[in-house]
Amino acid sequence: MWKLILGFIAFAALALFILSKSGGDIDMSGEKHGIDSHAPAASAPAAASAPASAAAPAASAASN
Repeated sequence: MWKLILGFIAFAALALFILSKSGGDIDMSGEKHGIDSHAPAASAPAAASAPASAAAPAASAASN
């Protein structure tokens, strides 16, 4: 039993050591569902619509 407790303490100490070495900038808040989480993805549909509008005249020319 004492080996189990000692192993847990060693594992916890190792985990705290690794987490402290990473600079402490670890986000443990889980999934984000706010406005901030969707800000980078907001520019993706605008960029994706430009090639689609450029391909539309080529598709209509091919059907003629």
